[in-house]
Amino acid sequence: MELEVREFTDTSGNFVLNKTRPVLANALRRTLISDVPRMAIEDVEFHLGPIRGEDGKEYESITPLFDEMIAHRMGLIPIPTNLELFGFREECKACKGEGCPNCTIMYALNKKGPCTVYSGDMEPVGDPTLKVSDEKIPIVKLGDGQAVLIYATAILGTGKEHAKWQSAHGVGYKFNPSISVNNKKWDGEETCIEVCPTDVFKVVKGKIVVKDEEACVFCMLCEESCGEGCVTVEKDKSKILFQFETDGALSSKETLTRALKLLEDNFSEVSSMAAKLK
Repeated sequence: MELEVREFTDTSGNFVLNKTRPVLANALRRTLISDVPRMAIEDVEFHLGPIRGEDGKEYESITPLFDEMIAHRMGLIPIPTNLELFGFREECKACKGEGCPNCTIMYALNKKGPCTVYSGDMEPVGDPTLKVSDEKIPIVKLGDGQAVLIYATAILGTGKEHAKWQSAHGVGYKFNPSISVNNKKWDGEETCIEVCPTDVFKVVKGKIVVKDEEACVFCMLCEESCGEGCVTVEKDKSKILFQFETDGALSSKETLTRALKLLEDNFSEVSSMAAKLK
């Protein structure tokens, strides 16, 4: 299998798998969705009772939303993830699952109304580099006299446990379209190429020409409309166009690299088990 990179940004990846099989592409898709770990808020502790401001004014620890809804929203906020620095809490040798800087990030949220509370108001306890990068995600709107004082802890997890730990989103692939045109069987009516929803074809000097083969979505309207044998659309299953997105917790490049490493480790383990059966 060969990997051809088309485009990588912090939040999206676009590449091509050459000399491959659909089963391998699907294994990569499932790994990206379910197995690549990332940090997410797991435990949220709300302060109960009055909160006194710096000006001496007393605020009520209450919001328009239930605590469970606020905790759910915080759980979906992208938390900066360094897979070289953090490990799974249940596997942490330093704290044995109790929670420590090797496996846990703690955030404090202290806001007084009237205002809108955003993700950027979450302050990391300790390391300032762990501050949430997307600072404009709304959490709750506070009225006059309302306030929140929250301590939240983020831990490492995977998408197979909960969607909030899913590193990659919108993961999809399609087989490379292989389109051939026999203009001798074309009746000259441009209607048959105008039905294409992704504008794959164009007419040049009275002939149908494939303009953008990869834009084809295999709707087959061109084959049905242009007459038998005029346009032929096939799927090249050895070349697969792949794309996915991330929410910024991990970069797209790091997400793909970790997914490929997980696949390599899993296949090596299966190969070792198979060797023992001989």
